[in-house]
Formats: sequence, structure tokens, C-alpha cells
Amino acid sequence: MPTLTANLTKNAGTPGRRAQGDADHPWDGADTAPPGEPQPLKALAPLRQTGQMFALAATVARAIFRRPFQVREFIEQFWFIASVTILPAALVSIPFGAVIALQVGSLTQQLGAQSFTGGASVLAVIQQASPLIVALLIAGAGGSAICADLGSRKIREELDAMEVMGVSPIQRLVVPRVLATMFVAVLLNGLVSVVGTLGGYFFNVIMQDGTPGAYLSSFSALAQLPDLYISEIKALIFGFIAGIVAAYRGLNPRGGPKGVGDAVNQSVVITFLLLFFVNMVLTAIYLQIVPAKGG
Repeated sequence: MPTLTANLTKNAGTPGRRAQGDADHPWDGADTAPPGEPQPLKALAPLRQTGQMFALAATVARAIFRRPFQVREFIEQFWFIASVTILPAALVSIPFGAVIALQVGSLTQQLGAQSFTGGASVLAVIQQASPLIVALLIAGAGGSAICADLGSRKIREELDAMEVMGVSPIQRLVVPRVLATMFVAVLLNGLVSVVGTLGGYFFNVIMQDGTPGAYLSSFSALAQLPDLYISEIKALIFGFIAGIVAAYRGLNPRGGPKGVGDAVNQSVVITFLLLFFVNMVLTAIYLQIVPAKGG
């Protein structure tokens, strides 16, 4: 009997100890303090949520190198994200490459430098358009699915049950999804670059009466290997951002099922804003570090 009483007492205290352990999760977006403690200022909520998102990113970055790695979960998420983004990415890249080639070709024709159309349009597709197209599609299709999945698990208290059993939701669910978005982004970036370049070549040669030799020679004269490197680096970083934002909003839904839908919308909007800002920063750094070819 004393042993049974001690076990019951120990189990009864578990929720209290678990609530105290929640403070070890800086990514938990709770904006209310326990009763009896001062409540956080609502005006500081955006700043607090930004810090929690960065804390989640740091936690995921550390957990990537920890064992065990969820190989099956990673493969399933990789295949799902790739299956919902490959066809849209290929279809979107064709008009993007065509619009860039037509616009650049029109401007260079006015300036009397039509021979540089190929190099300018291909660089625009590889450096700017391709990583952004991939990131926006992953955030809109894959990221929204990740956010909805994690959010539904959260409101059903599956994540709390995993923590009670000693399983980390970050290690088990978030890390494979973030890695899947990163790898899909890198691979899709190559596909979009090739399809966009071919689309720009076709529209420039067919519709603007450009010559294939001038298109290819200007590309080889202006392009260099670091242009491809920065494109892949952008895609990798954009995929990481899309996965982190989707996971953070999915882990912190508010208001039940309706809150999950709101979290999905918020994750897509926040990802878009961050992508354009980070793209500006990376482009500025690249142009300062890597000199132009022939410069």
C-alpha cells in the first residue's frame, strides 16, 4: 500500500512537472503566464514570437545531427513535397523565363545591345527567378501542408502525448520535414533553371528573331560558376525558412480547428515576406563579394 500511494502521488504531480518542463521549449508560442505571475505585454508579442521562431530554428539545426534520424519520415515528406511542387514549378518557370527574355530582349534592342539578351535573361532566371519560384511554391504547397499537419496534431494533443512518452516532437516530426523542404528546394531549383532558360531561349529566338549563336555566346561571356552556386544556396536557405515558419505556426495554433486554418495562412504570408527580404540581403552580399565576369 505505501508503494501504491507513493506511485499515485508521483503520477498526480506529473502535470505540474511537465508544465514546468515546457519552459525548456523556447519555441512554444504561449503568450500567457501562469496564474499569479505578471502577464507579458501584448505589444511585445511580435518580437517575442520572432525570438521563439529563431529559437526553433536553432533547435532544429542542432537536432539535425542527433540520432536517431527519422529516415522513413524524411523520405515520405520528401516525396510528398516533391510530388505537389514539380509540375507547378515546371509550368510556372516557362512563362517566367519567357517574360524575362522578352522584356530584356526589348530593352537591349532599344539600346542596340541585342547580342547580350541571352546572358542577361539567363542570369536573371538563375540568380533571381528560379530560387524565388521554388521557394514560393514550396511555401504555398508543402509549407501549408506541414503547418496543417502539425497544427492538427497539436490541437489533438498528440504532441503533448509524445512529450509524455519521452519522444521529442522536434526530432521526430519537425526535423524530417525541414530537411525535406531544403532538399526539394535545391533539386527543384535546378529543374526550374533549366526549364526557364529553355523557355527564354525559345521565345527570344522564335519571337524576337534572335540568333542562337548570339544567345549562347552572350551567356558564356557573362555567366560564371558562382552564379549557379548562389542560386543553389538561396534555394537551400529559402527551403529552410519555409520549413521553419510552417513548423512554428503549426506548433502554435490558437482557437482549435479555426486556429489551424489561420496558422496556415499566416505561415504562407510570413514566409513570402521573409523570402523577399532574405533574397535582397543575399543578392547584395553576393554582388559585393563576387566580381562580375570580365570586370
